[in-house]
Amino acid sequence: MTDPFALFDDWFAEARAAEPNDPEAMALATADADGRPSVRMVLLKGHGPDGFVFYTNEQSNKGRDLAARAEAALLFHWKSLRRQVRISGPVSRVSPEEADAYFASRSRDSQLGAWASDQSRPLDRRETFEARVQDMTQRFDGEDVPRPPHWGGFRVSPLRIEFWQDRAHRLHERRLFLADADGGWTEGLLYP
Repeated sequence: MTDPFALFDDWFAEARAAEPNDPEAMALATADADGRPSVRMVLLKGHGPDGFVFYTNEQSNKGRDLAARAEAALLFHWKSLRRQVRISGPVSRVSPEEADAYFASRSRDSQLGAWASDQSRPLDRRETFEARVQDMTQRFDGEDVPRPPHWGGFRVSPLRIEFWQDRAHRLHERRLFLADADGGWTEGLLYP
């Protein structure tokens, strides 16, 4: 049986070599407390057998959705390779230490932007945001920018992973991996 994480590693390495822009871009689908779905692009910042990690403002729409329903679906679409990977499962927060380490690796401008942005909330005009960035620049002048208390990471722990490969005449190949109760995986195929 194939290890779905090893297969993802292989496909992701090929995407990094072939995709001209953001091979780590993935669509993140969530639902709010009333079940209304929402999808947006985020960037994969870590992955392994424990899950797939991204970071965000926890007060954003996606952060509020995940607080209400700790489940999500991810989609990687690597057009140049004619492949996609679909992942779904429960979501948990990464540890504060993991979030701190990743935040420290970001560019200073990105760090300041995390403090300045009320992500997903209405903005009266661009100049308001730019002024807030300038305020944060002055606030943290000459010192490290700490991680904001409302900013962190989430890990999607897959229960289902599907690998889709384009084939001629729409006779695609779909391989499905389902987590089993023993911590392993069962593998099967789906009709295209």
